[in-house]
Parts: sequence; C-alpha cells; structure tokens
Amino acid sequence: MKHFDVIVIGGGHAGAEAAHASARIGARTALVTMSRDGIGVMSCNPAIGGLGKGHLVREIDAMDGVMGRVADKAGIQFRLLNRRKGPAVQGPRAQADRKIYRREMLEEIEAQENLEIIEGEVVDFVMVDEAVAGVLLADGDTVSAASVVLTTGTFLRGVIHIGDKSHEGGRMGDRASVKLAERIDSFNLPMGRLKTGTPPRLDGRTINWELLEEQPGDDEPVLFSFLSKSISAPQVACGITHTNAETHQIIRDNLERSAMYGGHIDGVGPRYCPSIEDKVVRFADKDSHQVFLEPEGADDYTIYPNGISTSLPAEVQEAYVRSMVGLENAVILQPGYAIEYDYVDPRALSSTLSVRTIPGLYFAGQINGTTGYEEAAAQGLVAGLNAALSAQGKANVTFGRSDSYIGVMIDDLTTRGVTEPYRMFTSRAEFRLSLRADNADQRLTPLAIKLGCASRSREDTFVQKQASLDSVKELLTSKEYTPKELSSVGIAVNQDGSKRNGIQVLAFPDVKFEDLLLLDERLASTPAEVRRQVERDALYATYIARQQKEIDLLKKDEDLRIPLDFDFTSLSGLSNELKTKIFAARPETMAQAARIDGMTPAALTLILARLKRGSGKRSA
Repeated sequence: MKHFDVIVIGGGHAGAEAAHASARIGARTALVTMSRDGIGVMSCNPAIGGLGKGHLVREIDAMDGVMGRVADKAGIQFRLLNRRKGPAVQGPRAQADRKIYRREMLEEIEAQENLEIIEGEVVDFVMVDEAVAGVLLADGDTVSAASVVLTTGTFLRGVIHIGDKSHEGGRMGDRASVKLAERIDSFNLPMGRLKTGTPPRLDGRTINWELLEEQPGDDEPVLFSFLSKSISAPQVACGITHTNAETHQIIRDNLERSAMYGGHIDGVGPRYCPSIEDKVVRFADKDSHQVFLEPEGADDYTIYPNGISTSLPAEVQEAYVRSMVGLENAVILQPGYAIEYDYVDPRALSSTLSVRTIPGLYFAGQINGTTGYEEAAAQGLVAGLNAALSAQGKANVTFGRSDSYIGVMIDDLTTRGVTEPYRMFTSRAEFRLSLRADNADQRLTPLAIKLGCASRSREDTFVQKQASLDSVKELLTSKEYTPKELSSVGIAVNQDGSKRNGIQVLAFPDVKFEDLLLLDERLASTPAEVRRQVERDALYATYIARQQKEIDLLKKDEDLRIPLDFDFTSLSGLSNELKTKIFAARPETMAQAARIDGMTPAALTLILARLKRGSGKRSA
C-alpha cells in the first residue's frame, strides 16, 4: 500500500492546482485521476479569465500557482476587459488553445517535485475513527494519506441531457462517479443538484466568415502571470454573429423538447450564463443576442459558439444554428448538452475548505457549488495548501475578504452558501479598489514566500520588482513641487499655492509617469512595468487610505473568533429562523456571523456579549 501526505482526487482545474500547491510546500502528494490525458482538460469554453475571474487567476499566480503560466502559453487571443474603465474593474482574459493548455498543464504536473500521478477511479474512502485516511481504488488498491482533497467537478452522479435523452456522464465521453457519490451520502452532508450547459461545437470550415464581424485581440497583450514576458502561441481572431427572430421562434416552438423546460432536470443553472432557451424566455423583448465564435485552437477547426448553450434535441440545435448569419451551412461536430450533478452545501466547510464533520477531508471546485475554471482552481489552491499544512502538523492558512478575491469567494461560499452555481464578479468585493488584478503579487506573494510555496525564481522576481517600486515611490515622495513648477512642464494644476509630491501629482487625471521625468531626471531609468504600476497605485492611493479604515474594522471582527463548540441555540434572544441559519453557516468569526442572511445588530450584540463572558459552550 502506497502512503502519501496528501491525496488529490480529480485532475481538472481544481485538482491540478490543489496537487501542485500541496507538492510545492513539500508534502508528498498523489493526484488520482481516471486518465492522465484528462489532466487540464477544458471541458467547456476554451477561455481563461474575464471580469472577476481574471483577478482570481492573477492571485493564483501570485501564490505561484500554475493556471496563469499555462494560460499564457496556450493563449491564442488576449483581451483586457473594461479597458476604458479603472484598473480596479479591468479583467485579463484569453482564448486558449485546448491542446496546448492540456499539454502544458500536464507538463507542469509531471515536472513538480513530490507529486505522483495515479491513474484510477476512487470508489471509497479509507476511514480511521471517523476520519478520512486514504482512498480505495476500483481495482482494489488502497492508497493512504493524512489528508484527502476531493475535486469531482461535474462527475458526482453526473447526468448528461440532450432533449428527452439522458445518460450518466461526468462530461461528454467520460463516465460519472456514482460509487463515490454513494459514499458521500453516508456522511449526511447537506447536498443538492446543480446544472450547467454547453453549446454545440461547430466545424469552422463550414462557417461563412466573410459575413461576420471580426473580433481581434489586443495589440499589446496583457498576460496573466507575473513571470510571463511574451506570448508563444499563434494569435487568432474570433467572429461575432447574432440570433434573430427566426432563431427565437425555432426555440420557442420546441421549448417542451428542451431537457430543462421539458421537466427532465431538477438542478439549478447559472443565472449569469443562461442557456439560449432561458434567454428567449426570460428576455422575450429582445430580438437578438450576440454569439461569439471562438476557435478552440490555432490549428483546430472546432468552433465554440459562446452564447447558445442548450439542452434541446440535436436536430433543433442544427435548425436554430443555421438560422444565424454566417452559419447557414454550419455543421455541428458535437451537440450541446446540459449536465446535472451533485454538490455539497459549502456551509458544511470551514474557511480552509475542510469538511467540518469529517477530519482529513477537503472539497474544492464544483462540488462546492461554483462554476468556472478559475473559481475551481482558486479553491484547489486553498484546499491543497491547507491539506498539506495539516498533514505536516502546521497551522492553516486562510484568505480574507480584505486581501484577496480568493478570500471573498471562500467567505461567500462558507458563510452564505449557494442557491445557484457561484460565479466571481468584481462587484462581490467590498474592497475592490485595493484588490486589483495588477497588484495581486504585492498582496499575496509575500504570503507564498512565507509558506514556502513560492519558487526561487518567483521570489527573486518579486523581491526585485518590489525593491524597484519602493525606490521609485521614495523618490516621488521625497520632493514637493509648487503649482508653478508643475505648470512649467505642462501639468495642469490649480494655482492654489499648495505643494504636491510626485505620487499626488500622478493621481491627477491624464497625468502619466513620463510627465514627471522633467521634474526629476533620476526617474528616467525606471522600467516601463514599474512606471505603470506606480501610476495605478497613485491613482487609488487616497481612496485606499480611506478604505483601510474599513479593512481595519473588518480585521478586528475577524480576529474575534467563535469557538467551534459555541452553542448558539442557548441564546434566548435569537429567533429560531436565525438559529437555523447560523447552525448551517457555523461562522468562525464575528465578521462571518455578520454576513449571514437575516443577521441583525441586536443578534450580533447577543453573540458578542456571550463571547466576552467566555461562555456559550454546548453542555456535555
């Protein structure tokens, strides 16, 4: 029997990130997957990043995770979303070549020290005194470990639906995980069903591209990884078409044949990524919807039509696809489908993503009610790190709402739970002015270095960049300039007699770093990357200073921890409804308790008073 410190089940985005993170901090790690070739597969759209999601990828990279580096190598089109808005809400996004992404991810996993890939299906857990201590494989082999991370994606009792036809499957072509689902049933965890969908894949050779609007990438690509210097894959453009009145009528005429509208699906789908059936029903007043035709690779003729996910029968899919401009003769290579799967209410997890009632077990990815590669990978990072730290007998690591989007997501999940597949948006973060994609390394790489999960090259790159930033900011704040001096070099400023330092001047609208070179020649040697970073930091400096007061208050609440055995039911002033919600969420801090739906100031005062008295434990 083989023994490891950590076993990670599943080779998707959550599993790959979890296994890599665990191995990076020195834990002997096994990644168990049904097929080696399945590691890093992009099951849905061939893209990484976007609004909110791009922030998560940058944060994963800042912790020396792999998604950002792999996406940069596989990127065939890069776009910075919200470019015309402020840096706080800008999100890097890339179309990826599926084959390159999978190849590069596998290479990263295979090259990582302390990490071994085991091909097989996990059918059960090895239990010791009600704690998970390993896994049992379908071939009868047993693998033991101190910690196990489960990342089942959509495989947990997955069912694929196309019209009125359905069959078991974790994704098209792969079988579902049923035995493991039955084992999880025995843990009596709160569970439910969710669903997601995918559009039909089209043969790009049968599309009339000349009729379509072209969507090129950015001239100057913004990459994900702080270590990446340039792109390596060939770059391509996407096409844009639209649904129309005929498309919508075809769909309306066949709604009862849709798996969802025909009553074949119980699970709840993602509100922010609706199927084309949902769009036609929910937005009945709209005459058309955009459809982005995204190549799945630089040398692959498969096209992903983003915007028309469906569970309609294959022949109906063909009819509505061919009703759109440019797709009149399009051939469907694979029909779209909906997939329904089990998930566990994430309020059953702690902020480390460990299952509260099952020692040694961690969950990450879609099993926690999320959707998206980026959300899954970020959870994998958190679960992998904590599983390894626990196995090594070290203190856990947690991410807070004030320091990362990762922390926002984990807190949302474990405190509020989900009623639909969870997707990250910048609007979810109260402190998004300071949680920008551009400063993810400044926020998180010191933590990665402290934990020992940052490579030497990562550490050296960060230290050099930070030293350069500190040096330039010191220069900028060491001198103050009169309005007359600023006007003399072309900087528009009120002639109010007030002196301003370089950082304050950079906060002016339309002022660039280069405008300051005439004021201080020592700034001329500053690298372009550092110049842009200083500009962004200066732009938000005043706002962040105000925001820091709110962050300090939040941290004060987060520091006040609630014991695991705190008995909320003994507080007579709480309503039964609120007690039920608190029991489901099991807040670990006062800050988490405050975010529970329905929590009132009076209820918080009751909890705080009991905590300060040092009582509130459940009686034996």
